[in-house]
Amino acid sequence: MKGITLITGSTLGGAEYVGDHLSDLLESDGHTTKVINEAVIDDLSHNDHLLLITSTHGAGDYPENLAPMMEDLDAQKPDLKGLHFAVVSIGDSSYDTYCGAGKKADILLEQLGATRIAERLDVDVLEYPMPEEPAEAWLSQWKSKLCE
Repeated sequence: MKGITLITGSTLGGAEYVGDHLSDLLESDGHTTKVINEAVIDDLSHNDHLLLITSTHGAGDYPENLAPMMEDLDAQKPDLKGLHFAVVSIGDSSYDTYCGAGKKADILLEQLGATRIAERLDVDVLEYPMPEEPAEAWLSQWKSKLCE
């Protein structure tokens, strides 16, 4: 079984709830997880699998608890080869910056050499007021790629 780091970026707590829920599901399958709500770059070295769950704040920005790490990644440009990742992005499609933080994170992680193991999930809170539900369905597909 794999060790998986779940990093959340949340303004009102929705991404944290999703992260905790997905962590519980992964642990029930025998994986070891670590949920981090105030991440720093060094947290990326805990495991070789990362699940980043983030909402979007303001005009497509990262939430305050995720912004420092993402800004450091962009500035320092560490080599993330060997890191396998997937992104769950939570947003409101009535905004033109819908899921902007998740989209930016997905691109940045790949640019830094990390390997995407699943397509980003964009969760529209207008359609899914409980983002845990589509995230759980998406995870069932993502989990199969953990063993590759």
